[in-house]
Amino acid sequence: MIVCGDDALAHRLAGELHGVYGERVTLLVPVRPDAPSTPIARTGRALALFGRVTAAVTRTTTATVAAGGDGDRDGGEPTGTLRVVEAAEPDDRALVDAGVERAAALALVHEDDETNIRAALTARRLNPRLRLVIRLYNRKLGQHLETLLDQAAAVAEPGLDPEKLDAATTVLSDVDTAAPGLAAAAVAGTTKVVQAGGLLLQALERTPPAGEAPDPGRCTLALLSATARDPAGCEGSERSGDEGPRLLPDDRTVAAATGRAAITLEAVTPAAPSSPSGRFGGSGLPVASLFSRRLRWSLGGAAGAVLALALASTFTTGDHPLHAAYLTLLDVFAIGDPAVGEPTGRQVLQILAGFVGLLLLPVIVAALLEGLGTFRTATTLRRPPRGLSGHVVLLGLGKVGTRVLARLRRMDIPVVCVESDPEARGIAVARRLRVPTVIGDVTEEGVLEAARIHRAHALLALTSVDITNLEAALSARSVSPELRVVLRLYDDDFATAVYRTLRTAHPEARTRSRSVSHLAAPAFAGAMMGRQILGAVPVERRVLLFAAVDVADHPLLEHRTVAEAFTPGAWRVVALDRTAPAYGVPYGTRAAARGQDWRLAPDRVLGPADRVIVAATRRGLAELLGRGAATGRGTAAAAPDNSVQAERG
Repeated sequence: MIVCGDDALAHRLAGELHGVYGERVTLLVPVRPDAPSTPIARTGRALALFGRVTAAVTRTTTATVAAGGDGDRDGGEPTGTLRVVEAAEPDDRALVDAGVERAAALALVHEDDETNIRAALTARRLNPRLRLVIRLYNRKLGQHLETLLDQAAAVAEPGLDPEKLDAATTVLSDVDTAAPGLAAAAVAGTTKVVQAGGLLLQALERTPPAGEAPDPGRCTLALLSATARDPAGCEGSERSGDEGPRLLPDDRTVAAATGRAAITLEAVTPAAPSSPSGRFGGSGLPVASLFSRRLRWSLGGAAGAVLALALASTFTTGDHPLHAAYLTLLDVFAIGDPAVGEPTGRQVLQILAGFVGLLLLPVIVAALLEGLGTFRTATTLRRPPRGLSGHVVLLGLGKVGTRVLARLRRMDIPVVCVESDPEARGIAVARRLRVPTVIGDVTEEGVLEAARIHRAHALLALTSVDITNLEAALSARSVSPELRVVLRLYDDDFATAVYRTLRTAHPEARTRSRSVSHLAAPAFAGAMMGRQILGAVPVERRVLLFAAVDVADHPLLEHRTVAEAFTPGAWRVVALDRTAPAYGVPYGTRAAARGQDWRLAPDRVLGPADRVIVAATRRGLAELLGRGAATGRGTAAAAPDNSVQAERG
C-alpha cells in the first residue's frame, strides 16, 4: 500500500493500514526543494515522520488490547512494514521508487486536487491494475475522474475486465465523510445519519431511566461511557477501559449496562432525492425572501379591509360586486368623486375607505424599501438579527466549515458564521444561503458577542488551528457556561487533555472533540482494501463504520444466520440490501425503497446472492475483510520485523 501526502489524513491513513490492517505501507511525502541533502537530515526527517505515524498506532494497539476492545485477537503487533520515501513531487520517478508497479493500492491524499489528479493519471499509466483512492474536494469532478481512470485501465490492458476490478478507482472527500458527524455533534438530540446511494441509516442516542438498562430488544450499536456525566471520568477513547464506550455489545452486555446511555439503530430507509425547497430555490414566488413576515401580514390585512368594504358597499347600495370593488379602490386611493347627495351608508363607507388608504400608504412605502433592500443586500453578508437565539455559531468557513454549514442548513438549523478571511471558500455559500456572518478574528474581543454567543445553542469551532479553536471555546464558555461545544482538534493527546479539562470545569455542559482525519481515515483505508465505506458515526472519541459487504464466498458470513454472523465488539449485520446487482434493483428507485429489509430475523440465513450492510469497528472491519493484522497475509507475513526504512527520491 502506498500513501501519498504529508498532512494529518496521510499520517492517520498510513497508521490505519499499518496498525489495523497489518499492511506493508510506503508513505510518499513531499520534500521542500531547498531542504538539506545530507543523509543525516534525510534520516531525521524520515524517522520523525515514522514517529508521527506509529505513535498513534502504538497507543491504539496497546490500549485496545488492554481494554479488551476491538484490538487484534492474538494481541500481537502489526505484521507489515512502514517505509518512508521523500520526493519533491509525485512524478514518475517518485512513484516508481515507492513501488507503484508492484503495489496493490495507492492513496493520493494531498490537499491540492490538481496534484492528486496529476499523480493519479501517472499511476494509472504505470500500473493499470492499481487500485486508486483519490482525495478530491470537488465532487462533480471526482465522478468524471473515476470514469476516466477506469477507462484508461481498460485501454491500457484490453483483456482486463473492469467488473472484476474491486473498486479500481474511488474518489472520496474527507470533508464529506466527517461533516455529518460534526453537524450531529453540535445539535443535541439530532439523529445520527449515514447515507449511501439509496440507503439511509438513522441512529439515535437514548438515555434509559435511572437504574434501568437500555432496551435489549433494539439494535444497540454502542454503549456510551459509564462515566459520561462524571467530570473526572474517562475521556471516551480506546484508552478508557471497561468504563469507556462499548461498540457493538451483545444483548447480555446491554442488559447489564444499568444506567448507561446507548446509541441504537432506529431505521433503515431509502434516501429521498434531494429537491430544492422554496427557501433555497424552486419554482415558487420569492415573496418570503422579498418581504418580512410583519409586512406580509400588514399587506394581507389591508387587502382584507378593502374586500370587506367592497362587500359592505354591495349590500348597502345594491351595486354589482365588481362595480362596488372598483368604487372602493377609487376611494382608498383618494381618486373617487365625493359621495355628496348619496345615501348615508355610501358616505360612511367612503370615509372608512379613505382611512384605510391612509393606513395603506406607509405599508406600500415599507414594501418598496424592503424590496429594494433585499436586492441590495443579495450580494452582501447578512448581520445576525438582534433577537436571534437557539442557533449554532460556526467558526471557520474553509473546506470543513463550508460542508458542515450546508448540512446544518439542510436540517433547517439556524446558523451564524464567524470567519476572519473575507475571501474564504465558504463566504459565497453563506451569502447564497443568506446565513448571518461576522467577519473578524474570533480571538478578538467582541467578535463572539456579535455572533450572539450568549444566546446560542452550540459552538462549532472548525478552524484549522487547534489553539484558535480552544481559545474560542474558552471565551464562549466564559460567556455561557452551559454552551454545547464541539472542537476540531488534530493532536490526540491534546484533544484528550482539553476534553477532560473542559468537562471538569463545566460538568453540566456538553463538550465534544472531533478530528476530520480521524473520522475520514477509516473510509480511505477501507477503500484501499477494496471496500466502500458507507459512512462513519462518532461514538464519543471512537468511531463506528458502516460498509456494504457481499456475502458470496465470505466464510464469516455465507450460510450463517444473522445471529451467528454477529461478533460482539467487532461487526454486526444491520440490514440486507436487495439493491445488489444479483437482484437487479438500482439505487434510488421505488423498487429499491421496498428492497431494504430492516430488523432481520436472527435465524435468517445469509445466502451467496445477498449483500449486507455491516456496522463494524476499525479492527473488526479489518478482520472481516480477511486482511487484518491477526490473520495476516503472505505479503504481510513476509516482513514481520515491523521495521522502518527511509529513502529520498
